[in-house]
Amino acid sequence: MALLLKYLPYANAVVLAASLVEALVLAIRHGWRRYDWKASAVSVTDFLIREYPLRWLLPLAFWGKTMNWFWLHRLWTLPMHHWSGWLACFIGQEFCYYWYHRSAHRTRWFWCTHAIHHSPNQLNLSAAYRLGWTGRLTGSTGFFVLAPLFGMPPLIVMTLLSVNLLYQFWLHATWIPRLGPLEWILNTPSSHRVHHAANLDYLDGNYGGVLIVFDRLFGTYIAEKPQVPCRFGLVEPVTTYNLLTIEFGHWGALWRDLRASRSLREALDYLMKPPGWRPDGNGATTEDLKRRSDAHMRYVEQQ
Repeated sequence: MALLLKYLPYANAVVLAASLVEALVLAIRHGWRRYDWKASAVSVTDFLIREYPLRWLLPLAFWGKTMNWFWLHRLWTLPMHHWSGWLACFIGQEFCYYWYHRSAHRTRWFWCTHAIHHSPNQLNLSAAYRLGWTGRLTGSTGFFVLAPLFGMPPLIVMTLLSVNLLYQFWLHATWIPRLGPLEWILNTPSSHRVHHAANLDYLDGNYGGVLIVFDRLFGTYIAEKPQVPCRFGLVEPVTTYNLLTIEFGHWGALWRDLRASRSLREALDYLMKPPGWRPDGNGATTEDLKRRSDAHMRYVEQQ
């Protein structure tokens, strides 16, 4: 544990260096103009501002105290001197991350931050660290606060979450093929390409961090199909490199919808229902898009 904490601070430098190496290789191989250097610059700026000034301005003090309170009132204590305790913490953290990540796609309040991670129209290693600035304000850490109640030490939970996010860095690659039997257990580049794809066939799937098993258990696993190439980015592609527009555009749209709400219930639905929801049922949620696509296919078949 001490060794892990010692080397985690160096991860930022390794991540930035690796993404630069990949950028140079891809640009040389496919052409300098085909690599989206502007998008990578946006990602680097997002990363540097989030990791340094914002981390100081927006500490995790509230969530840390909450986790410590649950730790003091825990139902039992896991044996952290034994491998079984560490395995339980790892699986528990993965379970919490799965539900956080699923909620980040299926609840508009959380999506306003998470959409920034999905905004690049090219998938590469620099896209991995474009995570947005408002995650701590939305309460995403709240998905992990109950873990200490079940005997998982707060420091270990948060450290394993850091390892989880660091593991996912290498998943943001288009040049790594499917990995055979590992696809059944681990989140892989193939699974994560699907997660980042905006194709209707691929929406809302593969939420796992290190593991893919919870997606298989809860029915959200989607396999990459050779006949359906991934189109990366959002359903409505981002066409700007303006960092402030990328960071706060979804929040602005949410605010406009809240102001136009005709009731408190409608306002809460805008906050808590999936992105794209509309009160008249003619929105752009995944379900709306699939329903219209199915209706179009039936119409074409009848002609």
